[in-house]
Amino acid sequence: MMSTNAKVEPETVIEHSGHESPGFEGSELIRIAFVGFGVLLCWLHVPYFNVVAIATTLIGGYPIFEEALSNLRERRMTMELSMSIALFAALVISESFTALLITFFVLIAEALEKLTMSRGRNAIQHLVSFLPQKAFVRDGNVIEERKLSEVQTGNVVVIKPGCRVPVDGSVISGHSYIDQSAITGESIPSEKVSGCFVYAGTMNQSGTLDVSVTGIGEDTAFGKIIHAVETAELYKAPIQKAADRLAGYLVYFAIGCALLTFLITHDIKSTISVVIVAGACGIAAGTPLAILGGVGRAARAGSIVKGGLFLELLSQIDTVVFDKTGTLTYGTPTVVCVDTIDGASTTEVLELAAAAESVSEHPLGKAIIEEAHNKGISVRHPEQFKYVPGKGIFCTIDGEEVLVGNRSLFQENDFHIASLPNTRTETSEVLVGKSHKLVGIIHVADVLRPEAKQAVADLKAMGIASVLLTGDAKPIAQSIADKLEIAEVEADVLPDGKQEFIKRLTMSGRRVAMVGDGINDAPALMEAAVGVAIGSGTDVARESADVVLIGNDLGRFVETVRIARRCRRVIITNFAGTLVVDGLGVLMAAFGYLSPLVAAFIHVSSELIFIMNSARLLPAMRNVTKT
Repeated sequence: MMSTNAKVEPETVIEHSGHESPGFEGSELIRIAFVGFGVLLCWLHVPYFNVVAIATTLIGGYPIFEEALSNLRERRMTMELSMSIALFAALVISESFTALLITFFVLIAEALEKLTMSRGRNAIQHLVSFLPQKAFVRDGNVIEERKLSEVQTGNVVVIKPGCRVPVDGSVISGHSYIDQSAITGESIPSEKVSGCFVYAGTMNQSGTLDVSVTGIGEDTAFGKIIHAVETAELYKAPIQKAADRLAGYLVYFAIGCALLTFLITHDIKSTISVVIVAGACGIAAGTPLAILGGVGRAARAGSIVKGGLFLELLSQIDTVVFDKTGTLTYGTPTVVCVDTIDGASTTEVLELAAAAESVSEHPLGKAIIEEAHNKGISVRHPEQFKYVPGKGIFCTIDGEEVLVGNRSLFQENDFHIASLPNTRTETSEVLVGKSHKLVGIIHVADVLRPEAKQAVADLKAMGIASVLLTGDAKPIAQSIADKLEIAEVEADVLPDGKQEFIKRLTMSGRRVAMVGDGINDAPALMEAAVGVAIGSGTDVARESADVVLIGNDLGRFVETVRIARRCRRVIITNFAGTLVVDGLGVLMAAFGYLSPLVAAFIHVSSELIFIMNSARLLPAMRNVTKT
């Protein structure tokens, strides 16, 4: 049984005291066996069994009495104190066997509770066991094994088949498939080639990879998961504070009802039963266990929640504001289609445009060059080159004049483009002309992430509204919103305007989560009730956020919201169940329908039921093979 006021924490963040809930120790097993043997002797009515019962109760129940005395010195009302009062009262009225059985029940319940809480602590150790303590470092042609503490950022680490990845880093050579389920929640192994990113704690399945180290230990996504789980209770959620208060109130309620029962009935057994039956341990222990389980399960799903406070806030959101570029979209312009004119081929259009853009730094030009490379088109350099700011490029290729740019550039150079269809709102167009003849139009757009539409639909099904907030022009923003079926769009917004927009939503009574990735999103992330940064975002965004997605899958954010809501439902169920059980139990005990022994059984059973209800949130343990 846990003390209802076992932790005293400030309003938001506390220093870690170093105190951990102990696991199931051998001394406790001996104590339970000792009390159980006393129960057996008394059941068999051995000589002086009443003396045996009293002695066994006092010796076996020593931890309960010690905790109660400590709480009394600190003027704290706890279940240990009320239970001690009931046990001593039972001994005084010669109900020694009843007192002994109650002690036996309570010790078993306490042991089972510690086992359950220990399982939550083991979730951390289970995560830690994923990380190797050594790595193979390449220095030229030499590969040497080093302790992980000796590996530095920028080193090249060799990941052999069947080994766990010890660092975060970028693949510079090799080809393999990596099981990332422990970190990102992906069920299918991810293919890794040069340029791909790998996470510490994942399992390399087939080939050998050379990885340039970008993060070690606490600086890895894996390290941040461990830190999130370890500090899950350091940010004390309001609902956890409410649980502590409710537990204390229930103890006072039980004592008050017991005094009232004695004054009215003068029945000491009924009075003792009233004190015993009321149990607040289910919510006192179950609430932090549920929060720990929720944070751990979110970590397994691929998101780092930086404390129980933010898990609770996430469970209450009714509006999610999405940044567009880099969040709902990839943030990289991509060629989506090529329109050819007057018999020109797609290859010819791309070849001309790529040659013109080969000396340009424009983002649309880079998209065209990348598309040319993807099509196997060699990119040449122009003989002459002139860039017209805001309009495009004039150059010469194989002695022929080539224009690549927008409609204004082509109109100024007497190209006949009046018959062209209206400009598409959802793409940026690049016209390509040769020898005063238009040969094609290349359409470039920022491509939607494939999971974005499903994520928005899932949020809508949960009763959560989505809002698109972007600095892009209204037509482009609206086209994205239409594809995602987002009704509310705020476009042409500057970075400081994003923060003001979030503030206005909050002041209107909406509970807002903001999802973003860039430096310009950081103020809005901090303004929202819950700021969510995607893994590929900037360091500033990740530091400003309360929740960080590992990777870029918005589906993980949706799953984290589901976990947060489930965690809250579990806690509320424990609250309601405790109130119902205690209310009915006290009423029945006061009218003499519950003996002290039955009251103890109800107390212990309900406590374990509510704790086990919370334990359902703990992530499933998997077998781990360290390599």
